[in-house]
Amino acid sequence: MTDVNVQRASQLDTATLSDALDRCGINGQCHRIKGRSTDFRMAGRAWTLKYGPAGQPAGTVGDYIDDVPDGAVIVLDNGGRDDATVWGDILTEVAHKRGLAGTLIDGVNRDVALCLELGYPVFSRDHYMRTGKDRVQVEATQVPVSIGGVRVAPGDLVRGDADGAVVIPREHEERVLAAAETIQAAEDAIRASVRAGMSLREARTQHGYHALQTRKEA
Repeated sequence: MTDVNVQRASQLDTATLSDALDRCGINGQCHRIKGRSTDFRMAGRAWTLKYGPAGQPAGTVGDYIDDVPDGAVIVLDNGGRDDATVWGDILTEVAHKRGLAGTLIDGVNRDVALCLELGYPVFSRDHYMRTGKDRVQVEATQVPVSIGGVRVAPGDLVRGDADGAVVIPREHEERVLAAAETIQAAEDAIRASVRAGMSLREARTQHGYHALQTRKEA
């Protein structure tokens, strides 16, 4: 069954959604997280996993991918660590074959060449080759996590593109998407007016540009 709001989010860029999040007073912009390619795009529901430092003996880094529903975005909270990866080529291959929407990591991944070759979207802080095995372990799945300073709960909307990644809390998604669509329509109208010969100043005034991101209460 089609998830209408995932489809709506997929038609909006992250910059517009970021403005809508600001308008709604919601922190949803994942700081310093970006795609391993500026060509990567993703939109889907969050399926979350939280990592912690490995114990003695070390726990598993996870065979969770078999449990992730089709079309989901896998969201991995590794606390921003940049010295131990939690995603590599086997996971990329399986996720791509399964038709998952993408992977979002507060941390680093490796085996970038394969995600580029397959076109499978991976958004992370950076990439680095050192394994997380015996360095990190799974603490919990399907719990609220933190990605780039943003709280992500299971089922939240995730959107990624060339500018980075945003998360829209499920309980606020209708309001945020409606605000984003309003902003998009206004900006499209401004561009059309300028192409028709209007000055940018006049077009922005006419279409309320300077109030588009102004915070509005629910």
